[in-house]
Amino acid sequence: MRPHRWIVAYVVALGCSGVAPAPAPPVDAPAPDVVAAPDVVAAPDVSPVDAPRDAALVDAAPDVAVTTLRVRYAARDGAIALRGSLAPLDWERGAQFRRVAGDTWEWTSADLRAPLEWKPLLDDATWSRGPNYRALPGTTVVVFPHFLSGVGAFARAYPAFASTVLGNRRGVWVYLPPSYEENTAARFPVVYMHDGQNLFDPRAAFGGVVWNAHTAMNDGAESGAIREAILVGVENTAARIAEYTPTADAMYGGGNGDAYLRMLVEEVKPLIDRAYRTLPDRANTALVGSSLGGLISAYGGVRRADVFGLVGALSPSTWWNDRVLLREVATTPTRAARPLRVYVDSGDGGASRDGVDDTRELAATYRSVGYVEGTTLRYVVQPGGQHNETYWAMRLPGALAFLLGPRDP
Repeated sequence: MRPHRWIVAYVVALGCSGVAPAPAPPVDAPAPDVVAAPDVVAAPDVSPVDAPRDAALVDAAPDVAVTTLRVRYAARDGAIALRGSLAPLDWERGAQFRRVAGDTWEWTSADLRAPLEWKPLLDDATWSRGPNYRALPGTTVVVFPHFLSGVGAFARAYPAFASTVLGNRRGVWVYLPPSYEENTAARFPVVYMHDGQNLFDPRAAFGGVVWNAHTAMNDGAESGAIREAILVGVENTAARIAEYTPTADAMYGGGNGDAYLRMLVEEVKPLIDRAYRTLPDRANTALVGSSLGGLISAYGGVRRADVFGLVGALSPSTWWNDRVLLREVATTPTRAARPLRVYVDSGDGGASRDGVDDTRELAATYRSVGYVEGTTLRYVVQPGGQHNETYWAMRLPGALAFLLGPRDP
């Protein structure tokens, strides 16, 4: 299937470019009239500080082992207190954690006989952000809370990143989640995203329309729906078509995708892992993009699943070079590694219907090689969704929620 001309023009143009009062909502909270994409992973209906819940969650269980709650928090002087739903804890008065190391606080009990909901407090005054934590009797739970801010920060951290592999320069944007500066004991997954100038700042974005990726992450951290992560937005260049395509198309050229992936793996990722507190393994490393960026993300999941264990392809250009992506994904069983989770979506609106038929075939190909809807695969069609940033911004929170999972526990 060949694209409508307006899609090709778009591609070319894009290349040139606790119970306590709840904390105030994030500064970047979306406006109430923003319409969420249908069929996405919804955030839990919780406030930043959950109300106390019924302590009698299950029947008492005999002979339960010791329950350990461990808080890792390295930021400032002060004490960490604990409140919770079951005796010997309560929601009105804090019990003190025992400091067992410079950034590690611990509380143990052999008395718990039912699931516990709990929250740490800084100096028994400031509740941790997000929903209540949970613990089962006899388990050890380790958490990395933050107390002071619900908003992360983004910047064009590397304005002129030079690639030896590709022989060019581009900007690289970095978003750091709310916990990052406050709790230096925490390490984070990383989401590598293409078209980095379109993610955060409308002054840099194609047509002035952004994905609001920082808002999606801030809101997900506050609700607990999305695990906190670092976002790395790698800008496109005038060579976008070549860099984002795995093979040459008879009409449009391209085909330098393997070198682009080498740049990400050999140059960008090592830089980020050195500079920031990352979780560098493939289970905590995602590759996400849209259109041709979705194409190269899915292709990267085939060729470099040893690095990128999580793949997000929003409105991927599955049509490229006679749907070569379908043939690539079909080789997954022969590869040494395969992505752990894959997110695929499209709309069905506009002149091109956002390539919905081709992308439906892509989702079917993932299923044919063993991916299971709802566990290792999420396929979404947004009714009326068109091929542009407005709709990708709507669907991004669901994509990130599926790939990264919710805050644990």
